[in-house]
Amino acid sequence: MKVIDSGRIRSCVGLVVLAVLAVAGDAAAAGLVPRSLGPTTSTVVTVEKSFAAGTIVIISANRTLDLVISEGRAIRYKIGVGRDGFRWSGTVKVGRKAEWPDWRPPAEMKARAAGLPDLVPAGPLNPLGARGIYLFKGGTDTLYRIHGTNEQSTVGDFASSGCFRMSNADVIDLYERVKVGSTVIVK
Repeated sequence: MKVIDSGRIRSCVGLVVLAVLAVAGDAAAAGLVPRSLGPTTSTVVTVEKSFAAGTIVIISANRTLDLVISEGRAIRYKIGVGRDGFRWSGTVKVGRKAEWPDWRPPAEMKARAAGLPDLVPAGPLNPLGARGIYLFKGGTDTLYRIHGTNEQSTVGDFASSGCFRMSNADVIDLYERVKVGSTVIVK
């Protein structure tokens, strides 16, 4: 049995941590790390149709996401939606939620954009931003998400591959309010 030198392991771990911090420092210096969570766009609105409290209603054409809070009232957020050819509609459920999620680009996306990594770890450079709300249909992950973004200019636009983008400030607020199992209606 070989004895492991714990001092050498601590030294290697320390070097790895320093390398990660150096990369993050370089990214921050280059302006890649966001300096804020983005704007808060939420406003309470009156909605005509009656949905149960906790239901999310997304109107892609308007680029809005409404979280129903009571009969006839909802919190409305500005969102980015799928660009031409990537918009979809239907009813799904919130299957899971994650704070600072990892991002694994789907095979279809990797086929369209050569060079995408298999994994982008959680953190300020991750395209899913501060929170991920995973959309499921029939208990199966659809691979679509409601998520934050560090590309604030895409919120309010037709820019994604089918996911719904929010400012990190807005997605943190929504994340705290929505429950796993909630209904999401996409129109």
